[in-house]
Amino acid sequence: MRWLVRILARRTIRNFWEVAAYADSKRPLENWFAVAKNADWASPHDIKKLFANASVIGNSRVVFNIAGNKYRLVLQFDYGRRTGYIRFIGTHAQYDAVDAETI
Repeated sequence: MRWLVRILARRTIRNFWEVAAYADSKRPLENWFAVAKNADWASPHDIKKLFANASVIGNSRVVFNIAGNKYRLVLQFDYGRRTGYIRFIGTHAQYDAVDAETI
């Protein structure tokens, strides 16, 4: 089976939920990944169709709210290659401390 979208650094997601303090993120992150890998994102509009609460920001970044906005995932997305690079995952407070456009 060929995935329509490639998400690189999936290990980053797994490493995050394996931290005891973030164990509750496992199912929401697995759900996000399952939707993302079967998507066909040719534009930011396509992402917003599936994830209405996602924020499309500068530098080809998209911010996803995970687990009711308890966590944030920043994806740098190459629409031509249908490839996403996980740039950040953390709590809402940790997200507030980074520049999502440059991380």
